[in-house]
Amino acid sequence: MRWEGQELAAEDESALPGLGVRGRFAGLVRTVETPEFRGTRFHEVLAKSALNHVPAESARMPLAWTINPYRGCGHQCVYCFARSTHRYLDLDAGEDFDREIVVKVNIVEVLSRELARSSWQREVVSLGTNTDPYQRAEGRYRLMPGIIEALADSRTPFTILTKGTLLRRDLPLLADAAQRVDVSLAMSIAIYDDATAASLEPGVPSAIARLETVRAAAELGFDVSVFLMPVIPYITDTRDHLERAAAAIRDAGASRAVYSALHLRPGAKEWFFAWLQRERPDLLPRYRAMYGRSAYAPKAYREWLAAKARPILAAYGLARPPRGSERELGRSPLASLASPGASVPLPLFE
Repeated sequence: MRWEGQELAAEDESALPGLGVRGRFAGLVRTVETPEFRGTRFHEVLAKSALNHVPAESARMPLAWTINPYRGCGHQCVYCFARSTHRYLDLDAGEDFDREIVVKVNIVEVLSRELARSSWQREVVSLGTNTDPYQRAEGRYRLMPGIIEALADSRTPFTILTKGTLLRRDLPLLADAAQRVDVSLAMSIAIYDDATAASLEPGVPSAIARLETVRAAAELGFDVSVFLMPVIPYITDTRDHLERAAAAIRDAGASRAVYSALHLRPGAKEWFFAWLQRERPDLLPRYRAMYGRSAYAPKAYREWLAAKARPILAAYGLARPPRGSERELGRSPLASLASPGASVPLPLFE
């Protein structure tokens, strides 16, 4: 199908089976394919809600409200912890997660209504906690400018965590929003070797391009964090890689870096182990020993990594706390992660 000549109100009879009532994805209005995104299908839906509440008892991170304009992600990170969420749509956590992208085309209108409610308390809203709001699809759909404007107009503070250089497009808008509300920005950059990155996260912009985006945000006055995560055992946990990463992050003008060892939830674990079988079969025995019974790296490994990573980040000046008072810092999930040399137990986004 082409982008042109499609009516938003028309439901697509050829939509994916198994999605919603009677084989149709609830809210689906059309499925789109285009040469610009060869091999990818976009399933445009009318969302009923935009703000997602994270119950305190189930939240592993300090966040209460999130927004996810997309489901699935064109970044195609082999290790992405969010892969299993595609199974709720009767899609697989492998290629479907990479290539069957759900787009909430009406999210700005829905969000504006929700933010206008008298019951809305203007709590911090986080973007990038599941799939990336600045993945390649955002270049076509341009949902983020409307989301940013709606949050700023309602005086709602927000955080953005991304791997996408499309963030740079919206920096002037974000700078304007920051005059009215607290805005926290973080860039996720895990791999500083081009060949390894091309294999493990083939849809992600280069580390250099993301570092340039960090630099552009810092030059506008943003206090930018870099998420050096996940650190991948036996692949990106060498001293050379960590020091190269720290030097690049510092030189880009970031204020701090946080790190976390790889964790492998169901869905991501199978996909990552398949990658190991193809690309690094020599590491399979070690990974089976580390992750065979748990999604998390063993405590001994995490302690070993901390002993190596924390001094490196401190030496490069990346263990600084965010600017502002303690009261202000407490409002931002990203800020609360940025303690000196922080090791984050569960990434917000990969």
